[in-house]
Amino acid sequence: MTNHMEYMFHQGFLGTRAPFFMDMVTLIVALLPLLVASAIYLAKLKKYKHHAFLQIFIFAFSVIVLTYFEYGVRLGGGYKYFIEGTTASHNYVFVVLMFHIAISVITLIIWVTTFLMIKKLLATHNHKKAGLLIFTGVVLTSLTGIWVYMLLFIY
Repeated sequence: MTNHMEYMFHQGFLGTRAPFFMDMVTLIVALLPLLVASAIYLAKLKKYKHHAFLQIFIFAFSVIVLTYFEYGVRLGGGYKYFIEGTTASHNYVFVVLMFHIAISVITLIIWVTTFLMIKKLLATHNHKKAGLLIFTGVVLTSLTGIWVYMLLFIY
């Protein structure tokens, strides 16, 4: 591990066993639905350029956060290392984690597809449906991410 990244593994700021990077990512994931809701609100106000810009920003920021998270998990010892400190059933944690990953991946695919097909979706008035699916996926990703964090670092 390089010295400039050691801070990632210092004690986190949420008062649990989690390292700093896990606390940071969990906080961002917890706030993500509010950010997406803000972008939706801009569309309701008919501020479509602002809506589009914010959606692109949120998506790009989410990919950066996901990359930071994956880097931290890999550098920090992987799932096996982080599961060691919990008293929760390892099988239960694994099932919740797989559920979280499935929701996250499906949401990511829908989000990317929506970006790639935006003109067609706007023409067919299916943009709102895609947006609702993305928002639902983001909320579920957030909730299940917090659930995984609690299982790994609180219980």
